[in-house]
Amino acid sequence: MKILSTAFPHDGPIPPRYTCDGKDVSPPLEWSGVPAGAKSLALVVEDPDAPDPAAPTMTWAHWVLYNIPPGYGGPCPPVGRHRYFHRLYALDAALPDLRRPTRARLAAAMQGHVIAEAALVGTYQKRR
Repeated sequence: MKILSTAFPHDGPIPPRYTCDGKDVSPPLEWSGVPAGAKSLALVVEDPDAPDPAAPTMTWAHWVLYNIPPGYGGPCPPVGRHRYFHRLYALDAALPDLRRPTRARLAAAMQGHVIAEAALVGTYQKRR
C-alpha cells in the first residue's frame, strides 16, 4: 500500500499553504494498493518532534481519522524543522463510533484489524 501527496515529496518540505503560515488546508493525499479485503481506512498525522526537534518530549497528533471523516489541523511548529508522519492503515473492518478519538484510542480500536499500512513524511519549519 502507498500514500503520497502531489503537494510535497516523501521526506520533503510541506508548502506553507498547508500550515498555519498559509491557509491551513489539508494537503491532497492519494493512496493506492489498498488490499481487496479492506473494509475501511484510518489516517493519523503526527509530529514526533514536539515541541522542539532538538529536544522532543512528546508526539503531537494533528489528525486522527477513521472511517475517513473530515477535519484537519495543519503543521504549526513552535520552533525548528519538524517531521510530519502521515500514516494510512487499511482495516479488515469498519470501526464503531469513537466520537473524537485520541491517537491511543484509535490504535486500540484498530488492533487486530490492520491488514496493510503506508507512510508519507513531510517536513515544515514555521516562517518567522
